[in-house]
Amino acid sequence: MAQPKEVSFKPRDPDWKARCLAAFEKQPIARTVGISITALEPGFCEMRLPFREELTQQHGFFQAGIVAMLADNAGGWAAYTLMPPKSEVLAVEFKINLMSPAKGDEMIARARVVKSGRTLTVTSIDVSMLDGGREVDVALMQQTCIAIVDSNQ
Repeated sequence: MAQPKEVSFKPRDPDWKARCLAAFEKQPIARTVGISITALEPGFCEMRLPFREELTQQHGFFQAGIVAMLADNAGGWAAYTLMPPKSEVLAVEFKINLMSPAKGDEMIARARVVKSGRTLTVTSIDVSMLDGGREVDVALMQQTCIAIVDSNQ
């Protein structure tokens, strides 16, 4: 898939990684379906989801909502790495192109921040499947997240 240009970002929160990992641990849906963070850097997140039959549709592929959920999570955490202390992240918009069936051993979402603003962050997420040892492109998502800053935290 076409990759956005590589940009290096400086986190606004010196404790960005601990904040992000702690918040991820509080997300019940990620535990329920089996999502894990496999890489986390400023402006980048990789998440993986092993294949589970319970997450498939009638043809035995990962259901489209599960593909979107993994991509949305990866994009949100990539955005969150650059948000200020005492903030929370929420997706406000995304568009996903499903390019081929999500079948194989493990789904991988790699999210990169394209633009990090004061409140809005745009991400691009590539989703692929490991299928027999090779990666196959599955989906491409563009997402916008918002930083919600709580001054009472």
